[in-house]
Amino acid sequence: MRGEKVAAGGYYFRPRDRRVRHALVSIEGCSEDYVMAITDWPVNERPREKLLGRGADALSDAELLAIFLRTGISGKSAVDLARELLTHCGSLSVLCSASERDLCELPGIGQAKYAQLQAVMEMARRALREKIAAGNALNSPSAVRDYLRMKLQALPHEVFVVLFLDAQNRVIGSEELFRGTLTQTSVYPREVVKRALHHNAGAVIFAHNHPSGVAEPSHADETLTQALKQALALIDVRVLDHFIVAGSGVLSFAERGLL
Repeated sequence: MRGEKVAAGGYYFRPRDRRVRHALVSIEGCSEDYVMAITDWPVNERPREKLLGRGADALSDAELLAIFLRTGISGKSAVDLARELLTHCGSLSVLCSASERDLCELPGIGQAKYAQLQAVMEMARRALREKIAAGNALNSPSAVRDYLRMKLQALPHEVFVVLFLDAQNRVIGSEELFRGTLTQTSVYPREVVKRALHHNAGAVIFAHNHPSGVAEPSHADETLTQALKQALALIDVRVLDHFIVAGSGVLSFAERGLL
C-alpha cells in the first residue's frame, strides 16, 4: 500500500489498488482518505520515542507541540493538529504567547491546555532566572537574552525592566519599573537610582521591548540610556548593557558600542 505525506502531518493514504481501498473502507471508522494514527507509525518516527532516542533538538516544532498536546481530535493526529495550530498562528512563539481567549478558540485547545502551557512557560522563565542568578551574568549572556526574550517578547505594550546585579555580576533582583512609550520624561532616573540603592546593586542591565517587532534603537532609547548611565555613575553603579527585545530578536547596546 502506497501513501504520501501531506502538509497537515501524519500519513495520508489514497490506495491505488481498488481492492485495498475497499478493504480499508470496510474497517469500522476508516474511509477512503485514511489518516494513520501515530501509534501505527514506525517507532523511531513517533515524536515521544524520537525525543527519548535522539533528544528534543531532533524534533520539529510540530512534533514538540504534539507531545505537549498528547492527543489529536477527530480525524487528526496530535501531529496533524500541531501543524494546523502552528500554521494558524504563524510561529511557535506566537502560539505560546497567545492570550487565553485567542488560544481557547483554536481546535483542540481549552482552558486546561492553556493553563498547562502557561505553567511550562513560567517554569522556563524561572529556570533561566535561576541560571543567571547563580553565576556571573557576563559569563552567560545567552541565558540573559533568553530570559529577557521570554519575559518581554509577547507583551503588547512597552515595558522597561531593570536587572540588578551584585559586585560579582550575579542577578539579585529584577523589576519592571515603567510601562508605556519610553522616553526620557516617562522613565525617571531618580526612580532607577532609588531601586538600585534598595538592592545595594553594583551594576544593572536595562531591557525594554518594541512591540512593533523592530529591534533598532531609537534616538530616544540612546538618549535615555546615557541619562540613566550618568545618574547611576553618581552612586558607583555600572550599566553593563541595555537590551531591546523585538519578537524573537534581541539587540545589545554593548555589542553595538552604544554604551
